[in-house]
This record gives sequence, structure tokens and C-alpha cells, in this order.
Amino acid sequence: MRSKQTVTEVMGIINVTPDSFSDGGQHAEFESALRRCQAMVAAGVDWVDIGGESTRPGAAAVSEAEELERVVPVIEAISQRFEVKVSVDTSKALVMREALSVGAQMINDVRALREEGAMQAAVEGKALVCLMHMQGQPRTMQAAPDYDDVVCEVKDFLIQRIEACVMAGMDRSRLLLDPGFGFGKTVRHNYQLLQRLQAFHELDLPLLVGLSRKSMIGQVTERTVDKRLAGSIAAATIAAMKGAQIVRVHDAAETVDAMKVVHATLNGEF
Repeated sequence: MRSKQTVTEVMGIINVTPDSFSDGGQHAEFESALRRCQAMVAAGVDWVDIGGESTRPGAAAVSEAEELERVVPVIEAISQRFEVKVSVDTSKALVMREALSVGAQMINDVRALREEGAMQAAVEGKALVCLMHMQGQPRTMQAAPDYDDVVCEVKDFLIQRIEACVMAGMDRSRLLLDPGFGFGKTVRHNYQLLQRLQAFHELDLPLLVGLSRKSMIGQVTERTVDKRLAGSIAAATIAAMKGAQIVRVHDAAETVDAMKVVHATLNGEF
């Protein structure tokens, strides 16, 4: 008898930054971020992901102190006021520690715990950890992405990071994986990853994918960032049909509805 697939969880993006590629500046203020969270919770998201430093190509670096000031009060307030799981999008060890201390339940790290002190902070924090693949660094990653086989190379990287976490004392069950759509990949690379997403199930860990409003959608649809809703829903739906456990998105209500349809389709019930 075929086992049923659980509903793919939806993670709503709240960037408390002035310069993120899609919503930069919209939720940088404390009250605006909380209103955004309230709307996402009402829409039915399972997670909110709070980030205080943009990782778009060319974005300016943010100091540890500034990132702490941006994200910690928001995470603390959300944890106290809303019934939703909170993730912190950071690569900095101290930000990880402080975010977990005020209620964050996941570390979502685009650098896969490779920054100084990050691995130790994650091991000691006991929270879930999402390891993402990125070729290069955010400021330069899109200069000339190059792979012989993008799926195999991303898998190999993630295997190495899983092993590093286990060797450092982290229980494997705490890990999630993100192939890193848009992070050091061409449009062709991104669609090869999406087409072959099932290959990552061989690693036997949950997949968290972020496709929302990205340039891979804009390149195909010829739509600007603010007009990529349909493409983003299509991409999230494809990822969910291919077994992604969490989709990270800007458009919460629409994606929650799409995931319900995916669940009904895969399981033949609602």
C-alpha cells in the first residue's frame, strides 16, 4: 500500500532589511514585520523565516551588531505573539545563538555552517538546521557559475556538509537540505535542479526549497519581480509534487492554497 505524503509546509519570508531583492524595505520596521507575520499566520503558513541581511548578488555586507538589532526583537515578538514556527536566516554564530534564545526553532544558513563559530553554535543550539548549497559568495556568486553536472555537484557538497555536522556532534535528524536555487547557478542550472529534485531524496533528509519570485522565473516568464506570482506558484507546486517538505515563499495565502491542492492530488483525498 502506498504511503501518504504529508502536506508540504509553507515558510513565509519576512526580510527585515532595506535591500532584499523582492521586498527590500517593506518590512524593515518592527511593526511592519509583525503585521506581515500576522497576515502570513492568518493565511496558514507553518513557518516564518526572518532574515536581517540580504544575500542577493551585490548586496552590501551587514555587521553582526546591525543584524542582531534587526532580527532578534522581531523573532522574540513573533515567538511570544503568534502560533507559528520561526526560522532565522543567518550565517553568523552570535545571531544564531541570540535568535534561538528568544524562540527561533530553525537555523537557515545559506553558507551551510561554514562561517567562523557557526557549526558550534548550531550544534549547541539543538534546533533544526537547513544546509544550503551556494557556489561562491552572495556578492559574486552569479558572475560565472560553472558545473559539469549541477545535480551531482550540489549533492556531493550537501553530503560533505552533512558529514561535517555529524562529525561535530549534531544528530542527523536535525538537518534539512536546500539545493540553493539562484545561489551561484544559471537559469539552466536552476531548472535542471528542479527537474531532478527527486535525486536529493537519496540523502534521506527533508528538502526545503526557495524559488519564490527568483530570476529563474523572471527569465522564463519575462515578468518583473512584482509580477511573478503565477510562476512562483507553479514552481512551488512542481517542487511539492517532487517531494519537497517545505517551500519558502513571499506569497503566503496563494501558496498555502496550492499546497492543499497538491496534497489532495497526491493522496486522492481532501
